[in-house]
Amino acid sequence: MAISERGLNRATLARQLLLSRAPVGPTEAVRRVVALQAQQPGSPYVALWNRVAGFDPAEFDADLAGFRVVRSTLMRVTLHLVHAADYRVFREAVEPTLRGARLGDARFTATGLTAADADALLPGLLAYAERPRTGAALRARMEEAVGTGPLAPVAWRMLRQYAPLWHAPTGPPWSFGTAPSFVAAADRPVLADPGAAAGGLAALVLRYLEGFGPASVADICQFALVQRGRARNAVRDLGTRVEEVTGPGGTVLYDVPGAPRPAPGTPAPPRLMAMWDSVLLAYADRGRVIPPAYRKHVIRVNGDVLPTLLVDGYVAGVWRPVDDGIEASAFRPLPETAWEGLAAEASGLRALLAGRDPALYRRYDHWWAKGLPVVETRLLPHG
Repeated sequence: MAISERGLNRATLARQLLLSRAPVGPTEAVRRVVALQAQQPGSPYVALWNRVAGFDPAEFDADLAGFRVVRSTLMRVTLHLVHAADYRVFREAVEPTLRGARLGDARFTATGLTAADADALLPGLLAYAERPRTGAALRARMEEAVGTGPLAPVAWRMLRQYAPLWHAPTGPPWSFGTAPSFVAAADRPVLADPGAAAGGLAALVLRYLEGFGPASVADICQFALVQRGRARNAVRDLGTRVEEVTGPGGTVLYDVPGAPRPAPGTPAPPRLMAMWDSVLLAYADRGRVIPPAYRKHVIRVNGDVLPTLLVDGYVAGVWRPVDDGIEASAFRPLPETAWEGLAAEASGLRALLAGRDPALYRRYDHWWAKGLPVVETRLLPHG
């Protein structure tokens, strides 16, 4: 079976609940979309508002407080929100990457600590974190074992990102603030075990294809930040649970049999996407959603991923909150029907932000000051 570039776009939108908002709760939505990148605490709320019919942020607050959805360092050594039932296998899947990136980091080894030292420290720290603890309290606990010193903050930062810890909600407006608290993962992953890592990656690949497929081995590597050999082995281990699909240019893609693949002509409504939305980052070939000419303007050199306009399923510009509404800036001329759809979306987004933080993303305004290839800007929803 073959699929076109536009067919890939529509498959992604369907599985990411972006062809139409789904009548599901936030926890189920997170399960369906696999993971929400979450280093900016407000972005998962905006991401779910784009995907869930009648999204209630208070319901999502409760899901986070009840640890039905959990926040932890996972794919790409980055904070993600995932369904609690997915956490263990996802963490086992990325264990080799996290171990090398944090316990093998030169900043960690410069403290005089080794991976073996970290392994010895973790049981005591996790036992102490059976109930939520502040980062300061956990760092003090670590220092009781290894001592204090100028490099202790670095050691703690590397260790906390490696340890199977969930972020504990600290309150409004977006559940997680600048001074995080942590709790030990309820379903503890097996660490430093090649068998557990292989099984976890196979499970992660299957979930990834359910939420983002069809996709290539290179796409899997990009999403999970794993070595190509590990990704190939995971696909092989899945056997008949996945099937091959021929992508544009004859690229070999993999997918879950029976997963949605809408017709390329399926209408795609406009959306105001969150910063770091997963659809912008989940593929090696990001042309599936971002036209190549716009990529460097949307994904900045330091890794910031700007909030984008999605028109006909593709990035067409950027947006930001301003005092009087949502400022939408298009990178190409848009038809009036697209502007009307974006204005309707902006009305709903303003309502979400008004109840939480109308100044969301203001700290990133410097990217606008540095210049973007804008052909038209409108203040929405007023037009």
